[in-house]
Amino acid sequence: LITDIFANDVPATYIADGHHRAASAAKVAEEFREQELSITGDESFNYFITCIFPADQLAIMDYNRVVKDLNGMDHHEFLEKLRAEFDVSAVGKEPYRPQQPHEFGLYLAGEWYKLEAKEGTYSKDPIGVLDVSILQDNVLTRLLNINDPRTDTRVEFVGGIRGLQALADKVDRGEMAAAFSCYPVSIKQLFEVADSGQVMPPKSTWFEPKTRDGLVVYMI
Repeated sequence: LITDIFANDVPATYIADGHHRAASAAKVAEEFREQELSITGDESFNYFITCIFPADQLAIMDYNRVVKDLNGMDHHEFLEKLRAEFDVSAVGKEPYRPQQPHEFGLYLAGEWYKLEAKEGTYSKDPIGVLDVSILQDNVLTRLLNINDPRTDTRVEFVGGIRGLQALADKVDRGEMAAAFSCYPVSIKQLFEVADSGQVMPPKSTWFEPKTRDGLVVYMI
């Protein structure tokens, strides 16, 4: 019954979370097949466990960034450098949540700022237009020399479920030098990236609901 429903009523499914786990499972399956064993298609390595939700029952929350240093700059110099790519305005002590795409919050030296990406500072393709890409290209890479967010230990990621105060707390405790709040990626943007044959940038989406880790285990 479930197979029939998917065959007839579900035109496509998208991996919204767990891209790396899915890729690892596919690689394991490929390695088994290359052993030239007698394969029927029913072997456990031909499958991996998933949890599927209708798109209208998913919520994408912001996925924010905190950085450990300003690449040798003080906060005044850093703000000045930002003004080349962003309109920068101070907004006070309260956490600032971006209200629209291409808008960011910055917490630095006890103050929150609103950053608005200037027209022409980002690409219009499905990946380049994402706010996480704008932040990565124009700030983390260009100003802070954080080129690979997957491996660079100078950047950490904070899911929106933890709230914006969690960002400020890390800076206030001296663990981090600055924090950035992002506007959430939309379901439509995620579909556009997948449909274009590209892959979402790392740590770009925080999905809810999430299943509890270890609730169900599938052995390959």
